Amino acid sequence: MVAQVDEETRKIAQSIEKELLIPLDQYLAAGVHIGTHICTKYMEQFVYKVRPDGLYILDIRKVDERLRIAAKFIARYEPESVVAVSARQYGQRPVQQYCKFTRCKPILGRFIPGTLTNPRLEWYVEPDLIIVTDPRADSQAIQEAAETGIPIVAFADTDNRTSYIDLIIPANNKGRRSLALLYWLLTRQVLRERGELKPDEDLPVPVEEFEVKIRR
Repeated sequence: MVAQVDEETRKIAQSIEKELLIPLDQYLAAGVHIGTHICTKYMEQFVYKVRPDGLYILDIRKVDERLRIAAKFIARYEPESVVAVSARQYGQRPVQQYCKFTRCKPILGRFIPGTLTNPRLEWYVEPDLIIVTDPRADSQAIQEAAETGIPIVAFADTDNRTSYIDLIIPANNKGRRSLALLYWLLTRQVLRERGELKPDEDLPVPVEEFEVKIRR
């Protein structure tokens, strides 16, 4: 009986993997599915289960599906008209690398008020789309984009509020390895959607190049 259950589990896992952008193990190893102990109403639809300790676990298939949808959406825009934002330390190198390959503009660290709303500022930008790493940490960018009618794509964890966000990618947006993998995958998919990479072609650098290095 146990052998039969194990075989069924294996077949289910194989079926899921055929649908995914990368093997399931890679998603799990990076902790992309690990949520928080809080879940907002909108994010409930992306939750796979709640662990006994109260930690919400995201559905990998929905993470994967939204990455594909987001890539198709982003690829419609001219690269130079897209801005990617990260106030979070662990999101800054991933965003920098994403922008390097996709040719969009990064805004790293503190988002200075007026960046999207005050044309008199030297650092004012007027993008057609912004990508946000964390709705809480990047709330200023979201507020200004909403005021000016700029569409917003955002990675959102289970505890994030999603007001004004046009396209949610559910994911662990706090982990160093998770953010590296998420932006690596998004970069690859955007370039594939643009036709700059073949459908089965990878980026010329590994995921580790998107990861913030920890100094020992």
